Amino acid sequence: MILKCRDKTLEIGKRTYIMGILNMTPDSFSDGGKYNTLEKGIERALQMIEEGADIIDVGGESTRPGYTPVDEEEEIRRVIPVIERLSKISDVIISVDTMKANVALRALEAGAHIVNDVWGLQKDPKMAEVVAKYKAGVVMMHNSISAEYDDVVKSIIEFLKKSIEIAEKAGIERNQMIVDPGIGFGKTLEHNLEVMNRLEELKVLGLPVLLGTSRKSMIGKVLNVDVEDRLEGTAATVAVGIVKGVDIIRVHDVKEMSRVAKMTDAMVRR
Repeated sequence: MILKCRDKTLEIGKRTYIMGILNMTPDSFSDGGKYNTLEKGIERALQMIEEGADIIDVGGESTRPGYTPVDEEEEIRRVIPVIERLSKISDVIISVDTMKANVALRALEAGAHIVNDVWGLQKDPKMAEVVAKYKAGVVMMHNSISAEYDDVVKSIIEFLKKSIEIAEKAGIERNQMIVDPGIGFGKTLEHNLEVMNRLEELKVLGLPVLLGTSRKSMIGKVLNVDVEDRLEGTAATVAVGIVKGVDIIRVHDVKEMSRVAKMTDAMVRR
């Protein structure tokens, strides 16, 4: 399958692709405040590209548990200058991590190729039409306000089927879509571990799967380590994810995780 993101394409199945996280926020759970100026953001993006990132995911609003929502204008102020600059100096695929249609619109105007929506097109009713208009790629993630499920994986699949339906109604083609089970969003530790164990079930949707486990609390709880000490735990989730059919991994530690992905690919993508 060829994934289309405006004028960019990725051949799905060939190898695991790396999405590097660029948080232009003061309060993200792992690296909030580290890169939240234009110069630092661009420097970090170029470093991640050098280390093997295929996609740079630019976010201007933290979505960690208990996050403080930011208004549209502030989110735009944080992400648009970076996207504009990066699109001029690099050929990398640029993703915008937002749940607001207007922020997505401005990002696509500035040169982004993918919209990464943590509410899977189900929060802002205008999001799907914005993606469709620009023929952008879209990551549709599962999310939930409450962490109560009879069967967490079945619930994720049902939610994502609804997202796909919304996308198709708006005119988004299937070769523009990516699904994400939403590790750490509206799920307990047990839910997250069960989703990791059953990731291959998402293949029923027939779309590329993105996995975002990098430095998350699931790892902290299992290993009893702080956020800056979750490299090995992240590596374990990445390797298992690839074995179970994940196509794209969203990570902070690009150099290390691209090596984990390359080694895992060598064993499982034969």
